[in-house]
Amino acid sequence: MSTRDSWRNSWGSGYGYSGGGSGGATFGGTSAWGAGGGDTIFRVLSRQSYPERLSRRRSGIISGFSRDGIYEEDDSSLYSEGDIEVPPISKAEDWALMPDVKNYAERGEKDHLKARKLGITWKNLTVKGVGSDAAFNENVTSQFNVPRNIKEGRQPPPLNTIIDNSHGCVKPGEMLLVLGRPGSGCTTLLKMLANRRNGYAEVSGDIHFGSMTAKEALRYRGQIVMNTEEELFFPTLTVGQTMDFATRMKVPYHKFSDQHHDKDFHREYRDFLLKAMGITHTQDTKVGNEFVRGVSGGERKRVSIIETLASRGSVFCWDNSTRGLDASTALQYTKAVRAMTDVVGMSSVVSLYQAGNGIYNLFDKVLVLDEGKEIYYGPREEARPFMEELGFICGDGANIGDYLTGVTVPTERQVRPGMESSFPRTAEEIRADYSRTDIKTKMEKEYTYPESDEAKENTKEFQQAIVYDKDKTLPKNSPLTVSFPKQVKACVIRQYQIVWGDKPTFIIKQIATLVQSLVVASLFYKASTDSAGLFSKSGALFFSLLYQALMALSEVTDSFAGRPVLAKHKAFAFFHPAAFCIAQIAADLPVLFFQVTQFSLVLYFMVGLKMSASAFFIYYVTLFAIAMCMTAVMRAIGAVFSTFDGATKLSGFWFSALVVYIGYFIPKNKMHPWFVWIYWIDPLAYGFEILMANEIHGQTIPCVNQNLIPNGPGYTDPAFQSCAGVAGAIQGATSLTGDQYLAGFSYKHSHLWRNFGIIWAWWAFFVFVTIAATSNWKESAGKSGFLVIPREKATKNRQLLQQDEESQVTEKKLPSDSGSPLDSSSSSMDEKTIDNQLISNTSVFTWKDLTYTVKTPSGDRVLLDKVQGWVKPGMLGALMGSSGAGKTTLLDVLAQRKTEGTINGSILVDGRPLSVSFQRSAGYCEQLDIHEPLSTVREALEFSALLRQSRDTPKAEKLKYVDTIINLLELQDIEHTLVGRTGAGLSVEQRKRLTIGVELVAKPSILIFLDEPTSGLDGQAAFNTLRFLRKLAAVGQAVLVTIHQPSASLFKEFDTLLLLARGGKTVYFGDIGVEASTLKEYFARNGAPCPQGVNPAEHMIDVVSGGASQGKDWNQVWLESPEHKEVSNEVDRINKEAASKPPGTTDDGHEFAMPLWQQTKLVTHRMNVALYRNTDYVNNKFALHIGSALFNGFTFWKVGNSVQDLQLKLFTIFNFIFVAPGVINQLQPLFIDRRDIYEFREKKSKMYSWVAFVTGLIVSEFPYLCICAVLYFAPWYYTVGFPTDSNKSGAVFFVMLFYEFIYTGIGQFIAAYAPNAVFASLVNPAIITILVSFCGVLVPYGQIQEFWRYWIYYLNPFNYLISSILTFTVFDVEVQCTDQEYALFDTPNNMTCGEYLAPYKAGLGSRTNLINPEATSGCRVCQYRLGSDYLSTLNINDYYVGWRDAAIVVIFAISSYVMVYALMKLRTKATKRAE
Repeated sequence: MSTRDSWRNSWGSGYGYSGGGSGGATFGGTSAWGAGGGDTIFRVLSRQSYPERLSRRRSGIISGFSRDGIYEEDDSSLYSEGDIEVPPISKAEDWALMPDVKNYAERGEKDHLKARKLGITWKNLTVKGVGSDAAFNENVTSQFNVPRNIKEGRQPPPLNTIIDNSHGCVKPGEMLLVLGRPGSGCTTLLKMLANRRNGYAEVSGDIHFGSMTAKEALRYRGQIVMNTEEELFFPTLTVGQTMDFATRMKVPYHKFSDQHHDKDFHREYRDFLLKAMGITHTQDTKVGNEFVRGVSGGERKRVSIIETLASRGSVFCWDNSTRGLDASTALQYTKAVRAMTDVVGMSSVVSLYQAGNGIYNLFDKVLVLDEGKEIYYGPREEARPFMEELGFICGDGANIGDYLTGVTVPTERQVRPGMESSFPRTAEEIRADYSRTDIKTKMEKEYTYPESDEAKENTKEFQQAIVYDKDKTLPKNSPLTVSFPKQVKACVIRQYQIVWGDKPTFIIKQIATLVQSLVVASLFYKASTDSAGLFSKSGALFFSLLYQALMALSEVTDSFAGRPVLAKHKAFAFFHPAAFCIAQIAADLPVLFFQVTQFSLVLYFMVGLKMSASAFFIYYVTLFAIAMCMTAVMRAIGAVFSTFDGATKLSGFWFSALVVYIGYFIPKNKMHPWFVWIYWIDPLAYGFEILMANEIHGQTIPCVNQNLIPNGPGYTDPAFQSCAGVAGAIQGATSLTGDQYLAGFSYKHSHLWRNFGIIWAWWAFFVFVTIAATSNWKESAGKSGFLVIPREKATKNRQLLQQDEESQVTEKKLPSDSGSPLDSSSSSMDEKTIDNQLISNTSVFTWKDLTYTVKTPSGDRVLLDKVQGWVKPGMLGALMGSSGAGKTTLLDVLAQRKTEGTINGSILVDGRPLSVSFQRSAGYCEQLDIHEPLSTVREALEFSALLRQSRDTPKAEKLKYVDTIINLLELQDIEHTLVGRTGAGLSVEQRKRLTIGVELVAKPSILIFLDEPTSGLDGQAAFNTLRFLRKLAAVGQAVLVTIHQPSASLFKEFDTLLLLARGGKTVYFGDIGVEASTLKEYFARNGAPCPQGVNPAEHMIDVVSGGASQGKDWNQVWLESPEHKEVSNEVDRINKEAASKPPGTTDDGHEFAMPLWQQTKLVTHRMNVALYRNTDYVNNKFALHIGSALFNGFTFWKVGNSVQDLQLKLFTIFNFIFVAPGVINQLQPLFIDRRDIYEFREKKSKMYSWVAFVTGLIVSEFPYLCICAVLYFAPWYYTVGFPTDSNKSGAVFFVMLFYEFIYTGIGQFIAAYAPNAVFASLVNPAIITILVSFCGVLVPYGQIQEFWRYWIYYLNPFNYLISSILTFTVFDVEVQCTDQEYALFDTPNNMTCGEYLAPYKAGLGSRTNLINPEATSGCRVCQYRLGSDYLSTLNINDYYVGWRDAAIVVIFAISSYVMVYALMKLRTKATKRAE
């Protein structure tokens, strides 16, 4: 067999010899990339015959590879057309999984599968975004400046150009590296090339995918995919479950001939992907996020990478995908993409920061962006010579990627001597030089690729392959792969996994339901079957529905938790949103079934509702239908709104509207015509009619007690008695039938099943709305990356708002016009001043035999294993290791940040145990940049300086030091802008500088820890950060840094290295040496020499965790080395020597730097400012109050003074209570966000006490609560028609004001202890419903069971609230019965009514009002004379009770705030110390 044939067979299908096109290479016996469509997991070069390819070789191009792209020189002359020795076809030939490809490629050929190759070509691409570089953040008062708002509203928003006339071509099998500094437009370009245009104001130019236009390519969105910088996952799912779902969604319809089941494909594909990124060991670990414990940051990034690969796309855009990966993993990732690009023929566009040369050399082409301008696009190997020709010097061993992006930055670039006056200074000038080169001319020839036969053929095959891949049941235009039932099945499985992964929430829900049902059932226990029990029974039925509705409210919060993940999966074309919605419903069924079962079994039989099987099951299925329907209602509201604030506003308001118009508070015949439509669209109203008809129909109800006039001794003849105050009762009768009672409320038993159908119709309608809204969810829009200026600081930010007309041609300025932090000759402060102000340190920090163990379900797990080392003043130490080696864990343990687990070993400062002030004397910059989003950069720095510098330092000096740090970190330009959130606010790099600044202004006296300070930064920013740390060390600071991907030039800056392997085991600790000589010598001596020209940092990581480990246990090698012995002895010597001298830093004995009063003042001020700027939150609060008040007022418009009107007055006051749930739901996420900032950063650095934190949060709400009370009182009090004299209205306002404080306190104390916002939203209904149930409205005081009556009734703030407002508004009212409300009866023996009723009026009927005492027949008796008579039935017996209860309301307001302190204290754990 000729070499050619054997080679063809070994590479197989990729060539498509057998007419079937390119096939699918597989892993573990399955096509890992794509059976059906014929894309293999790796593609072989092209579909020409070998002689064709050879002739193309001679012209220097193979299937779109530039000549030097794969083969470093054109040596085609060496080969003849006969047997040839074929060179490696991929630069990733040495990738560990390459052999698998060669083993399995043949199966694709056998199955005649087509290739899925597209390529991207773009010309004249210009993208504009709305808005300048900065936007205003209005505050509570500035938003009402109407003239300015009108003026600004009339100006069209400015458009800024993000990408300016870009062009390029990435053919199948090519990799393009996009380089640029943050903000230069790399992400936008990638979004365009991934066909994601949402959110941009204007996109012009041509983009072709193969030969398809961007519009035609939209239906193939699952094949053109992008991996963004954000890692969006369901944190409670494990890595295995996450990948299981992703691979299930891309199982092709036509699998390989030896694959019989979907699971064969998806399991083996999943396992391959986990293996490809080296995270097989994390399969059963939760993915986690900032607040849920899971895999390490680097591992989470790798999950994000393989989830994208699971989409089996043809065009991949990778946005900074190596962020947070160690150098070795980053290289492996790039090799994986290279291998797949080469062999599968996909087109890969990758943007990277800090790309090492090993990674850089894997690419074919490079595109350099600067301020959106394309200053270079062409072959990778010609990029450096092009820039060098222009006069820019590239230093030896420098990262070429960093060199290319630094040429327009004055402080970064080095210019060749003699060219200082002629080199191009701006992006515009470099672009002009580039456009005159041969490179541009050569590249432009590729732009006709979409019109070429190759592109048309590829696109045709691609389209056929997609159809072949797709399930036959899917519509022709669907971008999805698997059938709808399979999508639903996978989504259902995942939904159950999410529920199961978050077991605490599920268990809390069920326990809360059981407790609620027991409590409420005991409240209505054994309700009687006469007229006295009617109110209790209808109360129990009302509550049954109310509870299901309350439990559904948490769906709104849930809806926003998973939305970003779903938008991402939609972009990957994993499933149709309808599948997700149906999966949610399927997951609801058993949960709601369980919830309704335990609720109804307890409540139905304890209350003593109708004892028949049919009645019980009607009650049960109605509750289930209502639970399903209300869940759908709240889910639909969540889906329709794009913001959480908007959704909570509507859900809170809509919830109260549905509850008020259920028919329990106001009978349908008393509803005002302008709101009665709510009754007809209220699912709860239909449910309430079913339950009432089910319970009351067919019963005979005797009138008793107050409902029978007269009654008592001597009044036993029904002929001379009458029912009063019972709806539907016939005047003169002493009992009524169930149907008469129902008719009094306009209910009919015959409506029962009609209503049941209507509830399910509403359910179907809301499910439809949810699916429609979910289908329109978009990924986050393109307008991002702008600074936010608080309106009150507008004058201080002029430089950001003025658009410099000439900025196009002036040279780029650095933020302070001063160059980088180190060579700032023109800096506003000279170096000496800064050096004098920086604090130096004389303490030595050591740790020895440090072990850290945590408990896991599978037993104890050791995360750090006998680690030892030291940091001395003036030393810059690096802490390195592969992802998951325990670097962050070690920093947390050293900085005393752990609250769980067991720490053994010693951690000493100057040979002594850590002092009480250690945590604030050491600076710790965490990996996650957590800051108060609504404070400005300067405010954040001043806050830290004022609270953490010693109490003896004058305030002016502290603030002066803040100026020093602002200059040092070059934050002058952004010092008055808000920190904001990702997208609107500081960039990743600016945030990182702020995090470092916040620690530096504290003047840490012992040492500074930094966790990944260069992650997510570009090369220049990383180098600046490190040079700055070097400078701190030079002044005498001790600095310890974890670092992932240091370039050779970064690595040189460090003095010592602590290298960890997985499991927290030490591999090396000691000096690095000049040019890493000491380190290289150690590894060379132990059999792992560092090759010439390789970055030693990358080599070390490779030795510890990658391909260069040679199977050795490097921890064992270290333990047996002489260096290990020396380190142990040195630690002991340092400790002994330091302990014999006076300590380098003195402990002032204070846990916090500032006294509590000062802490409280500063924290409260910060909270006040943050709330003042949080217009969304404040407006929401105001809107909810105004909306609820108007709704309540117009629902109970001008209530009269009849008996039923008294009941309505009680209900309108009761309705005021329900302003609370909506506001609490909105208040808690804010509280918990603040608490997380406090607990994750400020508490750990002993910035201020939890007492100051709680005080600040409580006090900052006060002004808004006072305004809220006014906003509710004014529209409600007067529309209902309450008394207008000031002593009454003033008293009511006073009580309403304190109710605002009560419910805010309740919301805050739940949030203080709740682990997260969803948990809090589940606890709220439990507490609110108990308080509502026992306040004497649903069940009057006299009917509450003794067990509850004597304690919970008196401990209930709502009881005193309602009783005091009722007293002030109803006590003096004269009751005027309507004709239907009178008891009508005759007297015996021709007695006058007065004579007949005299004994009754002296006893039980003393509060009744006889209208016609002289008549001898047709006596008319009204139940009450005055409002006070009605109030006596509610346990309000005197007017002074109003003021007494008002005072008790004030006491409850204070006690609810005391609870916030108590629960926050309970939650605050001490940090762990070494034992």
